[in-house]
Order: sequence, then C-alpha cells, then structure tokens
Amino acid sequence: MSRAVIALGANLGDRGSTLRAAARAIAAVPGVRPVASSREVESVALTVEGLDPSKPRYRNAVVVVDTDLAPQALLDALHRIEDEHGRTREVRWGDRTLDLDVVAIDDLRLDTATLTVPHPRAGERAFVLAPWVDADPEAVLPGVGRVADLLEAIGDDTERVDEPRLFEQHERGSAA
Repeated sequence: MSRAVIALGANLGDRGSTLRAAARAIAAVPGVRPVASSREVESVALTVEGLDPSKPRYRNAVVVVDTDLAPQALLDALHRIEDEHGRTREVRWGDRTLDLDVVAIDDLRLDTATLTVPHPRAGERAFVLAPWVDADPEAVLPGVGRVADLLEAIGDDTERVDEPRLFEQHERGSAA
C-alpha cells in the first residue's frame, strides 16, 4: 500500500457538493482506502496569466488515501471521476467543474508524459498546502519540506469554508 495525497478543486457549479461527491467517489475506487481529508478552502482563480479575481472563486480540499493502485492507474481513476462531473480540458488552468491532482505518493519521484509526482507546483500553492496541513498537520512534500513550513513561507491567502471535512478521518492508518 502507498499513501497518496490528492488535491480537489472546482470553480463552476455547486463547488462544495462537487468536492464532497468527488471525495466519496475517490473513497469508492477499488484499491483505495480513505485515511484523512481536509475542510474546504476558497481562493481566487489562478490562470496561466496569474490570479484573476474576475473569474469564479475556487473551492479546494485535500484527501489522503492508502492505495494499492499503480500511480497511472490512480490518475486514470481520478480522470474518470472528473469526466463524470463534466470536466473538460480545452483551456489550460481554465474554469472547471472538477480538478483532481495527485500531489504526492509516499516519497515517490515520477515524471512521465501524463503524471509528475510530487506535483511540481504544490509547494507554491496555498490552496493545496492549507487543506493538506488541515488533513495532515505533519505532512511533508517529498524533496521540498514540511507542508506547514512551506505554507508559512508563502502565506495563506485562502479562506476557510464552514463545512465539515470531506469524509470522516479513519482511525486505522492515520495520516501523520
């Protein structure tokens, strides 16, 4: 089993319901066992040109899972969940109904045509780091450092959303 960190985001539609449905779908993937999840945060949309307050705000969260799936198989399962939620891929970093990214898998370093782990920009994004710290306060971004330290260094520009965690923390296999 490997421990994987998955970032969830949406800025179209009922973002909170979409994130919660996606978390349930991730937990239901054969070979995946939920371990921990964050509360949701909101942030200004990030586009190729930078932050764009004129775009719909993003809702983001993180789930931590144990999985026996190979990295590409996990990514494929996430893409199927995105597709089920109407995800389209016409514009890089464009508005989306659902975005699921593999942030890290154990200490694995992988760079293929379709998947890079750890995620190359995770350490620069408060909308990934803040919910990750919420899900796992002792988390480490492999090869970069403690997630809490990274978040402190860049500043947390996210806003907490008053919603429960995406799924209950599971007693077996804590995220720490």
